[in-house]
Amino acid sequence: MSLYDDAVLVLKGYEGQEELRQAYLDHLEAHPDGMWKSCHAGHITASALVVDPEEGRVLLTLHKKLRMWLQVGGHCEPEDRTLAAAALREASEESGVAGLTLLPGGPVRLDRHPIPPPCHRHFDVQYAVVAPAGAVHEISDESLDLRWFAYDEVAGVADKSVVRLLEATRARL
Repeated sequence: MSLYDDAVLVLKGYEGQEELRQAYLDHLEAHPDGMWKSCHAGHITASALVVDPEEGRVLLTLHKKLRMWLQVGGHCEPEDRTLAAAALREASEESGVAGLTLLPGGPVRLDRHPIPPPCHRHFDVQYAVVAPAGAVHEISDESLDLRWFAYDEVAGVADKSVVRLLEATRARL
C-alpha cells in the first residue's frame, strides 16, 4: 500500500471534524501528488505533539521559519509507509528524543493552515507521541529552540491550534 492510500484510509476512518476531513479527502482526490511538498496547491503533512504525561508537560519547538512555538512535524518523505510513521519519524528527528511511542487511536486532530509561498497550505494530520521517563531532547536544524512547557503554560506561548491539539491529546491520555 502506498502512503497516499494509507492517508486516504486514515482520513476515511478519522472521526470528528467532518467538513475538514472531507476537504482533505477532496484535496487528495483532486491532487494525486497531494502527499508531497512539490504539490503547490497544498499537501498533507504529519506532525506530533510530544507529551510527558507523568510530568504534565509538552515539548514544543520554536520553528525556525515561522518563529512560533509549535508541535514537531513536517513533510512526508518517500520512505514513509504510513502517516503515523511519518509523524513518529518527524517527532524523533526534530525532538532528538529516543523511544517515543505513538498514542494509540490514530490522529488526534486535523489542522489546515496557510503557509508562505511557493505552497499555499498544509493539510496537517496531527498525532501525539509519548516521551519516555527522563527523556532528553536535542535541538534540530529546523528549530531555534526546543523546550518543555507545563500543560497550563501552552496557551501563553503557542497559538490556538496547538492548544486545541493539547486538549484533544489530554482527552485521550
